[in-house]
Amino acid sequence: MRLAGRIAIITGAGSGIGHEAAKLFASEGAVVMVADRNLSAAESVAAEIVAQGGKAAAHKVDVSKEAEVEAMIGKAVAAHGRLDILVNNAGFGFAGTVVNTSEADWDALMAVNVKGVFFGCKYAIPVMERQGGGAIVNTASAVANIGITDRAAYVASKGAVAALTRAMAIDHVAAKIRINCVAPGTIESPYFAEIFARSPDAAGLRRGLEQRQAMERLGQPIEIARAMLFLASDESSFCTGTTLTADGGWTAR
Repeated sequence: MRLAGRIAIITGAGSGIGHEAAKLFASEGAVVMVADRNLSAAESVAAEIVAQGGKAAAHKVDVSKEAEVEAMIGKAVAAHGRLDILVNNAGFGFAGTVVNTSEADWDALMAVNVKGVFFGCKYAIPVMERQGGGAIVNTASAVANIGITDRAAYVASKGAVAALTRAMAIDHVAAKIRINCVAPGTIESPYFAEIFARSPDAAGLRRGLEQRQAMERLGQPIEIARAMLFLASDESSFCTGTTLTADGGWTAR
């Protein structure tokens, strides 16, 4: 029970990595706010946790909206009196170079992937300061460290998350707030399921994605959730401002 009695918020928890993290954190004793833009998905995950004996509640939030993020943090504190863990996991991506990415698409992606992290930390950090500490985990990506083709906005956003994580970690280390990020490789997720479904050669596309990782397979959401758990728990008590890469060896070669 590595998170026994701790209050945690996980954004983007209605599916994929966030879903697995919410279940895992609850199984380790945390009280979890399952936050997602899709309320029905969040409610389904929360119900699954409760059915398994955990403690969870669903909350609808668009992390690109400052007022909604502020309200999310406020709701958790009002209900429990504190906030011990925040996982800024909500995010998305799309194909495009800078030439064929529209300003509107760029702004929409940055609003979720970068401003969402900014807003979450902006309102969680003062709460954690008042209570004497806390842990924040942000979801970056392996592409924060390398370039890939046809994903310019996404790569830029995840590089920003990693850099922002380092800056915030230094700013708030004296307040005993640890701020780290996890950098997943290519993970089995609803996002890639949709890509495979649209591809005229799904099997070939999958093989290509598997082979760019040294382990020659896609990662599983639970594997990233376990990395998040490490960074959220006292097991990583000497870690702040770090990026934990879990990419099957993609960026090692």
